[in-house]
Amino acid sequence: MAKTWADMTAAELGAGIGAGRINPVELCEMQLDVIDRHPLRDRIYARVTPDRCRSEAMAAASRAKAGLRRGVLDGVPISWKDLFDTAGRATEAGSALLRGRIPEADAEVLRMATLQGLVCLGKTHMSELAFSGLGLNPVTATPPCINDEAAVAGGSSSGAAASVAHGLAPAAIGSDTGGSVRIPAAWNDLVGLKTTHGRVSTKGVVPLAEMFDTVGPLARTVEDCALLLAALEGGRAADLAGASLSGMRFLVLETVALDDLRAAPARGFDDALTRLARAGARLERGVVPDLTEAMALSPILFTAEAYGIWSKAIESAPDKMFPRILERFRLGAGFSAPDYVAAWRRLRILRGHWARAVAGYDAVLVPTAPILPPDAARLMTDDAYYVSENLLALRNTRIGNLMDGCALTLPTSEPSCGLSLMAGPMQEERLLRLGSAAERALR
Repeated sequence: MAKTWADMTAAELGAGIGAGRINPVELCEMQLDVIDRHPLRDRIYARVTPDRCRSEAMAAASRAKAGLRRGVLDGVPISWKDLFDTAGRATEAGSALLRGRIPEADAEVLRMATLQGLVCLGKTHMSELAFSGLGLNPVTATPPCINDEAAVAGGSSSGAAASVAHGLAPAAIGSDTGGSVRIPAAWNDLVGLKTTHGRVSTKGVVPLAEMFDTVGPLARTVEDCALLLAALEGGRAADLAGASLSGMRFLVLETVALDDLRAAPARGFDDALTRLARAGARLERGVVPDLTEAMALSPILFTAEAYGIWSKAIESAPDKMFPRILERFRLGAGFSAPDYVAAWRRLRILRGHWARAVAGYDAVLVPTAPILPPDAARLMTDDAYYVSENLLALRNTRIGNLMDGCALTLPTSEPSCGLSLMAGPMQEERLLRLGSAAERALR
C-alpha cells in the first residue's frame, strides 16, 4: 500500500517535492487540516501558525517550480518547541511567567531553517521552563504519550515528540539540557539527536541552564535527523551511505546506567544489543568509575544555574508556577558561588577522565531511560511516585550532557524504550552514520 503524505518521513516528503509529486502548498494545507481535526491538538500545540505556514509553503512551491530549491527539506513543514522565539508570535516556554511574551525576531535556528526552506507549522507544548524530564505541565498542557494516552510524553520537549508521533508534524525541533530531546523521543518511539553543547546556536532560545542547553531534532528516522541538523546550521548533511556496524566497537556502560533498570527497558536494551552484535558490532561491557562522582555534581551544576537565570522572575510571581517545578528551581538557591565554581572545575577534570576511558570505542551504549512513561494523573496525586519517576527519567541521558558529547536515541523492539548511542563532542556526523547502521539492525 502506498504511503500517504501523513505517513512519510521528512526526507520522503522533501524528495516528493523535488520530483514534482508533492506541492508544498497542498502539503501545508493537509498538515494544517490534520492538526485542526485532531482531538488531542490542544494538548500538543500551544499555538499553530497557519498564516506563516501558508506563506512559507507558497514561497517553497515557487522555488520548486523554478528549479531553485534550497535543499532536500525545502517546503517540508515541521513543529517547534515553544521556547524558540518566533517574531510577532508568543513564545512562553510552557510557563505563566512568560504569558503574552512576544519576541521581535526569530531564534537564530528558526531563521536559519526558514532560509533553508523549512515551513513552520507552529509551537508545541513543553515542560514548564524546560525543567522536567516527565512532560507533566498542569500550567499549560500535558501532551500524551503515543503508547498510552494517560501517560506523560516525556520532557521537556513533550509536545515536539507528540506532534511527530501523532502525525501532526513530520519532524520537530526541541532542546536538550539533561535529556529533553532524547526522553520524549524514546518514550514515543522516535529518533532524537542531542547535539554537542555550542554546536547549534541557542540565540533566541529561552534558556534553562546555558552551560548545558542544546538544540536538536526529533523525527522518525536517523536520515531525517541528519537533514534537520544540516538545516539548523545551514550546512551539509552527514553522508549515511554505506554505513555499517561491522567491526565497530561499543562500550556497554555498566556504571550508573543499568541501576534500577525496569523490566521493559531491560528487555528492549538486551534485544537491541543482540541485534547490534548480529550486525557485526563488537560489544564490551565496562565501567567508568569517575562517572559516579560527576553525576553527584548534577544538583549544583543544573539547579544553581537555572535558579540564577530565573530567580527574579520566579520570586516575583511564584504562585504562577507548578509547585513541584518551583521547588526544583528553588533548590538552586542553596548553593554558594564558590561551590558552583568548584563543581565546574571538578567536572572539567572528570570530563577528561571520561574522554580517555571511552577513547577506544566508537560509541557508548545505554538504555535511554530506565523507566517507562509514568501515569500523568498519578504524578499529580502521589508525591513519592513523582519524586521517584522524576529522578530516574533523566538519569541516563544526563550522562551525555555532563560529559559534553553528542547522543542519539533509537527505538527498540519494546514500545517506549530507547537505545542511546553516545559519542564525543562535535562527532555528530560519525554518530549519525553509526545510528543509521544501528537503525537498520534494530528494525
